[in-house]
Amino acid sequence: MVGSSGGEPGSESTPAGPAAVKAPPSLLYMVKRLELAARSRLEGLVRPAGVTALQYTALTVLERHDGLSAAQLARDSFVTAQSMADMVRALENRGLIRRERNPANRRELLIHLTDTGRALLADLAEPVRRLEEHMTGDLTSQQVAQFRHALSRTWRTLL
Repeated sequence: MVGSSGGEPGSESTPAGPAAVKAPPSLLYMVKRLELAARSRLEGLVRPAGVTALQYTALTVLERHDGLSAAQLARDSFVTAQSMADMVRALENRGLIRRERNPANRRELLIHLTDTGRALLADLAEPVRRLEEHMTGDLTSQQVAQFRHALSRTWRTLL
């Protein structure tokens, strides 16, 4: 169970009394809490640029791996295929991405970041970097590297 009732959200209830000890919140709860807080802050940063946090995520995926199919972009951006179809239309209408036929499979369209999309990401790079810095401000650079490594390893374990 991700959350539970009683006490701090995500902690297990124990009998009341002087010896009562609360269990720490579950890791799943803590990961979700971090995700929601980071997403809320990211949303506030990218909204003035006219994109949502999910659209920003999709654009950063294309920045690293240009020329993906909509299905692959959806998987890498953590959204459903239907949500990605709507997102692709919105991003294409803004001129942030373009679709081209895949020369190896003419039925498939590949999605590419446009120069306008790259410029938007460049404009957001510094505020996003500051957000990440703020988020990890109480950690040493070694702890940040360990945190990144731990997140990567635990994610791969679930694949």
